[in-house]
Amino acid sequence: MTSPETVIWLQERTTLGILSPEVLNAIAQVIEEQVVSAETDLVSEGTPPEALYILVEGQLDSNTTNETNPALACGFLPGAVIHLKELLLEELTPLTITTVTECHLWVVPAAKFRALATQYPEIAQAFSRQLVQELAQVTSALGYEQERSVALRPYLVTKAQRGIVGTSRYAVRLREQIREAAADRKSVDIFGEPGLEKDNIAALIHFGSPKRREPIIKVNCGILQTSGADLFGRAGGKPGLLEWLGEGTLVLNNIQELPEELLPPVTQLLKTGMYTPVSRSGETLAQPRPSKARILIVSEKTQPTIERCIGHIIKVPPLRVRKADIQAQVEYYTSLYIRSRGVPKPHITPEALRRLQSYDFPGNLKELKNLVERAIVQAEGTDELTEEIFWPAETKKKRFRVNLLNAYPSLRRFLRSPWWPDRINYGFTATAFAITVAILFIGPQTRDRNFVLNLFWAWWWPFFLFLFPFLGRIWCSVCPFMIYGEITQKLSLWLWPRQLKRWPRQQAEKWGGWFMFGLFTLIFLWEELWHLENTAYLSACLLLLITAGAMIFSAIFERRFWCRYLCPIGGMNGLFAKLSMTELRAQQGICSASCTTYQCYKGGPQKGEGMETNGCPLYSHPAQLEDNRDCVLCMTCLKACPHRSVEFNLRPPGIELWTTHVPRTYEVALLFLLLGGIYLHRLPELQSWFGLQLDLTQFWQHFGLSLLVLIIPAIFTFGVYRLLKLLNFNRKPKSFVELAYGYLPLVLGGNLAHYLRLGLGEGGRILPVTFATLGLGGEQLPILVAHPAVIAFLQGATIIFSVLMTMLLTQKIAKQPVKSLLGQHLAAIALGASLWAIIVF
Repeated sequence: MTSPETVIWLQERTTLGILSPEVLNAIAQVIEEQVVSAETDLVSEGTPPEALYILVEGQLDSNTTNETNPALACGFLPGAVIHLKELLLEELTPLTITTVTECHLWVVPAAKFRALATQYPEIAQAFSRQLVQELAQVTSALGYEQERSVALRPYLVTKAQRGIVGTSRYAVRLREQIREAAADRKSVDIFGEPGLEKDNIAALIHFGSPKRREPIIKVNCGILQTSGADLFGRAGGKPGLLEWLGEGTLVLNNIQELPEELLPPVTQLLKTGMYTPVSRSGETLAQPRPSKARILIVSEKTQPTIERCIGHIIKVPPLRVRKADIQAQVEYYTSLYIRSRGVPKPHITPEALRRLQSYDFPGNLKELKNLVERAIVQAEGTDELTEEIFWPAETKKKRFRVNLLNAYPSLRRFLRSPWWPDRINYGFTATAFAITVAILFIGPQTRDRNFVLNLFWAWWWPFFLFLFPFLGRIWCSVCPFMIYGEITQKLSLWLWPRQLKRWPRQQAEKWGGWFMFGLFTLIFLWEELWHLENTAYLSACLLLLITAGAMIFSAIFERRFWCRYLCPIGGMNGLFAKLSMTELRAQQGICSASCTTYQCYKGGPQKGEGMETNGCPLYSHPAQLEDNRDCVLCMTCLKACPHRSVEFNLRPPGIELWTTHVPRTYEVALLFLLLGGIYLHRLPELQSWFGLQLDLTQFWQHFGLSLLVLIIPAIFTFGVYRLLKLLNFNRKPKSFVELAYGYLPLVLGGNLAHYLRLGLGEGGRILPVTFATLGLGGEQLPILVAHPAVIAFLQGATIIFSVLMTMLLTQKIAKQPVKSLLGQHLAAIALGASLWAIIVF
């Protein structure tokens, strides 16, 4: 290239064009041509500049180690002048410059350029003028950016909170949709139920797009002016958000709340990319302007008016259809929380995970996040998040309930008083139980001469069986077994101060129910084979054995481990308590929003009207309870709660069995064991009914027949279920474990019918039996017993009512037409008829 051509090229293609032709000609005379191959370092950072480089052809790139100003690194295209400032100001090179492709360069050695700069002061003057112009441009741009930043700051989204967590097909599809939407500039409608973090999906789309360095703002449509001035700006006045946004992303959140007046202009913006600034009244309409901003819409449902203008539509699936992702979500929220608080990461148990996966989460991800954070706080540094710690809110639980504590304030006062149950337990029950056991050992040994034996078999059994449908596990709140367990616990801690062991929940949940089943089986066999009903000292031994279990486990584990997992009487009480028409629960909204101490669960000092307590003895939170099994109505939570959240509700009997109930195999086994126990109590009648000639005085014959009688009801009901299933009688059968709870009314009614004979036939003889126990003659004392015909009538009515309730409950649990369950109902009628035959006749 000749010198005149070089001068023309420098004038037209480089920043040196502001110099005079004379100076440019002088520069052209000293230019040396150089060709540099690709991937070669042309300049090293921090070294004196060796020459002035002018890029003629090719491409250069640069990088820097300057972390405070990484924006210094840039690329160079043909016409770039390199090291002009450094040579004039005698600075070191700020960048490492590398060739991207083979480059053709014009090079002016440093010494020659400095000589030219000395000879022609115009070079320095021109450079100074250029710096002034650049400074003015930068100042203007900075002022604009500052004003833009102030306008956008209230709406700015700085980053996406998280990616899409999970591996389900819904999560995979959602990630694919986000990637597709991020690849272009089309508008997107993101819709779904509340709590799905749809605005975060909008942020993921923006930050995954090529325009990720542009700003993204989120505007709630409900706060937009009806004129649209804040969005579109005013003609000749203040710019709107669209103008300030430039090529950024606008997220219109809750589009369903958009003022109706703004629907047409927003639709026009989505359709054409044009908007019209708002004009003042009396002024001519402003001209439409183009918008380079990308529009993302977030809503709870699609909007028919704007749906046709949208480029991408993303339906975010609710959490209830993504239950495979719940474990990953819980792990994520747990990690997020423990990092922010610096606490150890707890492990979520399989039972707790199953509980979460069985819940539909109307609040979706937001509700799950709150549940996890609340559970970690409640767990208080333990290494496990157990099933009891989670309590999802369910508004349906509040239906058909009447809070008796509000209806009867005197009942609230009594249940919060020291009388319930502490003064009753430690002032009366503990003493009465000791006297009871003593009389059973030293008094007469038959029921017609020992009033304690009469009280236990003729009063206690029928009374509490009758009470179960009304007050559930009320007996457990005054049970002498656990009173002595608590006394043992307190004495052992006083004599040997130590930390009691925490509950092995996982093992207890797995095996505790079967332990109760086994223990109850042994009790039934012992009762039948050794005639406990009419042998006082053996009845005393039974009471002492159960008390010993409570005392031993209370000395080892904290609170009432025995009551919750191992006590056979407690297991029976918990099973029948499911039928109760009352329940103790809590207002979950208050617990979620107001409670931070969890005193009802953990215990703690007095707070407000909440009393000082040691917490729930069964480690149950009233807001977590799904059924009555794990509540002994001790009212500790009622006393501890400072927010009046605890309720004692009147409800439809057994409603939990067809709403929130979780079936358990060991409970079903215990249920049928209790049903078999009715037949076991009527062994002579069964022998007569079947014409058996077994000698029950022979131990092994008696033992074998007793075992057979205990298991026959379970075999019969399960056989009927399997037969109907094989015949396809019920096309959509529930599992046997679920349907088996329908037999609960029959089991309770059958046991009550059996003990009515003792209660109505012998209970009224308590006065003469008491005198006989004391060695006195009481033959003339009054007695009150029912006529055998009255007893038979009440027994028959109880069985009939129980069968009807069993059929109704089975229908409610199965939620299927009557004809689909006809076989199950016939099985219940057959069992009822057999009970009638051996009890009433």
